[in-house]
Amino acid sequence: MISNWLSAALARRNIHYGWAMVAVTFLAALISAGTVGAPGVFIVPLQKEFGWSNAEISSALSIRFILFGLMAPFAAALLNRYGLRNVTLAAQLVVVSGLLGSLFMTQVWQLILLWGVVIGIGTGMTALVLGATIATRWFVARRGLVVGILTASVATGQLLFLPALAAVTEQVGWRVALALVCIMLGVAAFAVLMVMRDRPGDLGLRPFGDEGTEPLPAPPPSTAPIAAVALGTLRDASKQPVFWILFATFFICGASTNGLVQVHLIPMCLDFGIPQVQAAGLLAAMGIFDFFGTIISGWLSDRYDNRWLLFWYYGLRGLSLLFLPFTDFTFYGLSLFAVFYGLDWIATVPPTVRLTAQRFGAERANLVFGWIFAGHQLGAGVAAFGAGLSRTVLATYLPAFFVAGALCIVAALIVLAISRPAKVAAAAA
Repeated sequence: MISNWLSAALARRNIHYGWAMVAVTFLAALISAGTVGAPGVFIVPLQKEFGWSNAEISSALSIRFILFGLMAPFAAALLNRYGLRNVTLAAQLVVVSGLLGSLFMTQVWQLILLWGVVIGIGTGMTALVLGATIATRWFVARRGLVVGILTASVATGQLLFLPALAAVTEQVGWRVALALVCIMLGVAAFAVLMVMRDRPGDLGLRPFGDEGTEPLPAPPPSTAPIAAVALGTLRDASKQPVFWILFATFFICGASTNGLVQVHLIPMCLDFGIPQVQAAGLLAAMGIFDFFGTIISGWLSDRYDNRWLLFWYYGLRGLSLLFLPFTDFTFYGLSLFAVFYGLDWIATVPPTVRLTAQRFGAERANLVFGWIFAGHQLGAGVAAFGAGLSRTVLATYLPAFFVAGALCIVAALIVLAISRPAKVAAAAA
């Protein structure tokens, strides 16, 4: 297989295969995340073609966000049982099936079924849990940096493709743009098939930064049902207050990013006379700043108290959201917002993953983080529907942005309630 050849070639250059895993996962997550972000471009075209209301379209996106999150803990169990490559390929197949089916939809229930249920399940089969699994399974050193890189791919992919998709949609229609997304997913699936492996031991390696001499044996395969593994993890984790603090703050994280800005910033800009392509370009600029901000966050999370990092991230995000309505949507005001909000878009993930690994152990970190990520997507679902409802009932998105900003300030305060990690747990992470 190409992975064996690539591993030998990298070894000759003293490069660990874990970095090849990071590269192929980065590509897959980048393209998959573009799929998640694409509906923000299609809201207005769907309204014009089918006459669906903003609230109806937002309800489908809300279901997708919720399923995307609720699948995460079960995705972690699937990854542990069936392997990284098999589950990732299956997830990409489900997503492509949903997208291809949506090319022929004519009724709103079809939108809800395909974009809400099918794509929600497909994207949720990997979600951010895949990156967390690779970081904890393939790396002992540089875990925070790896989580930062892979998280940046998710957020950046959601934003970077939007200007191109917006331009294609404007010129030749949303169906052609959706077909291009399917082609990109096919490219990512081929790369996963060729390069991705389950564990370092499959290639006779130890995790990066592990100074041992013999490959680590794979843990015995679990025969417990997937649901029992996921729910058992929730039962155990929920006994610790730190789980609920991370769950609550990640709920607010999802409500103030994916569910609000990713879905509704473009249509809100249209309300203020900003063209769709220009609004998508604003999101793309935020994606570029986020790419660097999240990687820097991963680097910082390896070196500094993750609780204080989260305090500053949530606090600054809240201030930027509260500032947005006062920009008057001028070029300079929006540019300033794009810089500060973009740097902080999803910088919260690396310190959250590290805190999870510190408190619950590396082997169960992906399962526990799956449930914490479920909170993130529940928040995104609530915000996606709530902001759409605000636009439909009140004819403005602004109340939703004020509420999200205030919630971020709350998250910044409650994260400090997490106690300092014990020295043993910190060393194990």
